[in-house]
Amino acid sequence: MADRAPFDTNLITVTRFVLEEGSKAKGTGELNQLLNALCTAVKAISSAVRKAGIANLYGLSGSKINVTGDEVKKLDILSNDMVVNMLISSFSTCVLVSEEEKNAIIVEPGTRGKYIVCFDPLDGSSNIDCLGAIGTIFAIYKKTTEGEPNEKDALQSGRNIVAAGYALYGSATMLVFSAGNGVNCFMLDPAIGEFILVNKNVTMKKKGNIYSINEGYSKYFDPAVLEYIKQKKCPKVWRRTLQLFTKSVHSFLCKPLYLSLTHRMVVLPTGQDILAPW
Repeated sequence: MADRAPFDTNLITVTRFVLEEGSKAKGTGELNQLLNALCTAVKAISSAVRKAGIANLYGLSGSKINVTGDEVKKLDILSNDMVVNMLISSFSTCVLVSEEEKNAIIVEPGTRGKYIVCFDPLDGSSNIDCLGAIGTIFAIYKKTTEGEPNEKDALQSGRNIVAAGYALYGSATMLVFSAGNGVNCFMLDPAIGEFILVNKNVTMKKKGNIYSINEGYSKYFDPAVLEYIKQKKCPKVWRRTLQLFTKSVHSFLCKPLYLSLTHRMVVLPTGQDILAPW
């Protein structure tokens, strides 16, 4: 990215990228319609997330618990409605499975396509009120059975995924997805309202020096996994933990937790002092 001109005159947008890849595969363009609809939903969610405080979209919706046991937030409902409506209007889907819906949504025949989309419209919504990281996750399958679509059509092996990815709402909005030909990253340029390709064929390094894991459910981990984690946390050679200091402090101020940030700082529940014993 450092070698780029100040203004690129040959931008590769997500639409252009999918069209080029679809042309190589001699596709019908229906997947491009679907991804365009998803991109529009992601842009709308990104805008809503940034306006959440002003528009009073923080907090619980007053609704019930969703299908995974999480408390439903106002932005959860808004994001779900955006994704569902955009996917239905794309004329490319037949079954939609959302974390916020108890049952699968069967698209009406008049707007029906051949794809099945499973998604979490706003993953990490418990972080909304404290400005934590949130995102949208999706996986796309193709209907493989004859007859009317139903919930069972979504119960396919992960090997059958046509395309999958996620959007991350942070300091910028990024869309990361793969259609089986590598993982590609697109950054939303708010000036033109388009997702621009910034990283192509992204791969993980074989080895790294950062330890990062969600240990909230560690009591359910397999003993072998716990032992592996212990070795990573207490290595012979020191490895960094992934620390987001400002974000962590803000999270602790919003939520009454007893947690340690670093070896030099402990944050007590909301309303009490921050101890810095150095």
